[in-house]
Amino acid sequence: MTNLNLPRRKFLLLAAGAAALPSAPHIARAQAYPDRPVHLVVPQAAGSASDIFARLIGQWLSERLGQQFIIETRPGAGGNVGTEAVVRAPADGYTLLLVNSQNAISATVYDKLNFNFVRDIAPVAGIIRLPLVMEVNPSVPAKTIPEFITYAKANPGQIALASAGSGGPQHVSGELFRMMAGINMLHVPYRGSTPALTDLLAGQVQIMFDVLPSSLPHIRAGRLRPLAATTAARLDVMPDIPTVAEFLPGYEASAWIGLGAPRATDVEIVDKLNHEVNAALADPKIRARLAELGGTVLLAGSRADFGKHIADETEKWGKVVRFASIKPE
Repeated sequence: MTNLNLPRRKFLLLAAGAAALPSAPHIARAQAYPDRPVHLVVPQAAGSASDIFARLIGQWLSERLGQQFIIETRPGAGGNVGTEAVVRAPADGYTLLLVNSQNAISATVYDKLNFNFVRDIAPVAGIIRLPLVMEVNPSVPAKTIPEFITYAKANPGQIALASAGSGGPQHVSGELFRMMAGINMLHVPYRGSTPALTDLLAGQVQIMFDVLPSSLPHIRAGRLRPLAATTAARLDVMPDIPTVAEFLPGYEASAWIGLGAPRATDVEIVDKLNHEVNAALADPKIRARLAELGGTVLLAGSRADFGKHIADETEKWGKVVRFASIKPE
């Protein structure tokens, strides 16, 4: 059992330790990697954003490395079912994890796990960042962030915040806003984004922090009113829409996806995968595809860079989870 309410310094030390993996004694074996199919475990459902991006990067790796990368969806328990399967798998590079922001959140939501995400999954490479948009049903009178905060303070607990589920990126993005704005909203969790968005469009709930790809058509059609983007910078597809941070300095929330492996995986294999993922992120066709899907490159850097990102995000969302007393469904 692992208590993951760890201080920032320890998170960063764990991340650094994961990055400084021991070198394998059989370098030739790592150079020949892979010599058989590789399983890429996605701890979310088939058809999810994680599944879509896993297939995109899996196809690239299959073509570049000459072996099939088999996508295996294993959802459940906030991503912990698939993650633990990878933690327990042989550290030979043939079982990998499609890491995402849910892992960083679940590390605190689920405080009695049989593994420590930061310690037991070696960071390989970051892939994509997906922005969220703070949006309301047009019946809400607020048209700006300041107006919404004023409206929420005048109606404490009366505004329903929809999410795709308790403890997910949409939920914690809304809770971070609630925490920083000093307001009270009623969280209404759904089992997935589609029913949440359906009720938002119908006016059954008033606000949602949703990933951009699913909401953009409704925003463009005027069925939803965007108040702000959750990313640090304005979005190219909505340049006239401000960021939350323009009104609440320091606010930033986004979904993100990367690649991980069991902790003891040979450093040469991890470096090889990192190199290939970064090559994909530099390819104009891959970058264009990411943009089509509403995302931007998370970071094209070393495994240590991705490890620091994971540690920072785990600490950040841990504070929000504790503030909002978020528990597993």
